[in-house]
Amino acid sequence: MSVVHQSSSGWVLESRSLFDRGYERCVRWTGHQKSHVKCSFKSFQIVKSHYNLSGRAAVDGEHTDVMQKTDKPKKRKRKHNELNQGEIDAKAFHEKIRSVILEGTKSLVDSARSAGYLSGETETFRDPLPSQDCSLAALCEMAKDLPLMADEEQEWTQSLFTKESCVSHVDLFSRLTENTEAWAAVVSLMGEEFIIPPKSAFLLSDFTRIQPLVQSGRRFDLIVIDPPWENKSVKRSRRYSSLPSSQLKHLPVPLLGSPGCLVVTWVTNRSSHLRFVRDELYPHWGVEVVAEWFWVKVTTWGEFVFPLDSPHKKPYEVLVLGRYRPTNARTSPLQMLSVPVEDKRLIVSVPSALHSQKPLLSEVLKSYIGAEAKCLELFARNLQPGWTSWGNEVLKFQHISYFNLDPVDISKAEATKDETYNPAVTCDFSSPKKTDCLHPAFLTVEQQ
Repeated sequence: MSVVHQSSSGWVLESRSLFDRGYERCVRWTGHQKSHVKCSFKSFQIVKSHYNLSGRAAVDGEHTDVMQKTDKPKKRKRKHNELNQGEIDAKAFHEKIRSVILEGTKSLVDSARSAGYLSGETETFRDPLPSQDCSLAALCEMAKDLPLMADEEQEWTQSLFTKESCVSHVDLFSRLTENTEAWAAVVSLMGEEFIIPPKSAFLLSDFTRIQPLVQSGRRFDLIVIDPPWENKSVKRSRRYSSLPSSQLKHLPVPLLGSPGCLVVTWVTNRSSHLRFVRDELYPHWGVEVVAEWFWVKVTTWGEFVFPLDSPHKKPYEVLVLGRYRPTNARTSPLQMLSVPVEDKRLIVSVPSALHSQKPLLSEVLKSYIGAEAKCLELFARNLQPGWTSWGNEVLKFQHISYFNLDPVDISKAEATKDETYNPAVTCDFSSPKKTDCLHPAFLTVEQQ
């Protein structure tokens, strides 16, 4: 189950099952031994509101004022009535969409509760947050020193596996890597184990090394963008590097999108970011704004994770949806036809405690892009079955520490029904070297 309920207001999603999609058939090699495992994403759901029980962030409109936090916040130095222009704009936007959020969320949550969902904590145990850090962004920074081959000499796409179903020597930083098999695989890359979903492709690089994705020649019907927006919280925490808004204009969206491509951008609640996307970024790419949607974050009890009217943090985020309309005379009118997108839809789900992990949008967008659509995520931090993903932390949430792996018994008869499961194949995916699968230029003579 992934879509718990759908109505004219939007959707209620059960996020974990979306992440688990495609991982039931997974192969893992340990030394020369091959085993079949079932992978499932661990539970990192937010169970309780960030406010105590005396100030529940309810969705019925009765307790949506600012409530007392369990941990006392630091006092603000400036006076409460002293708002800057950005805060004034944000307040005006909030008042404009407040009733949509409140009424739509109540309707969706009530329906989900009738179906037995969002009626309380469903799990007594929540997995601790992984402490591992693969420093993917740092590796991408190192890879910037490697020269790219001339276009006519470079093969921009590579397979994760050889024809014998063994892992190939992959260049993660300057080629698009594909798992063309119908099964997921646990593979050793850079001395760490990652789970790669079936029929997926990815490029691990920073903003300056995105050209292999463009040179691969792929064109997409859906592009989802989750920019690392600049804000004070990210700057203080140093969780990841942010990017100035103006730099986003250099993303090669017109070279990646097919005519009529649906472009979806996650936007923070900072009003300047929203204006930038609508008034500058999309027009620069030739993308026409068609709708604004809202991701509403609730607890397993169906309450807002923050009170709706909190001046500090809102329980929702904005998605700006648009259609790529290239001004190309050779584009036929039939190519430009697309399914209309309704405005002001809500996506209600229990958020992850993992920082900046968004719900997957494949289920809610499929009716607007078609079943055979080619999908791309930019600034991704995880992979999806059938999708292409790019970012300098594109494998972050694919690390084995985020998953439960359970052994699966599979008979030889069942295995040979599908040629992708070949028990005669023995490959060694493990490597004690941290340099495994890095570009040869990273290796010393002894390591080579």
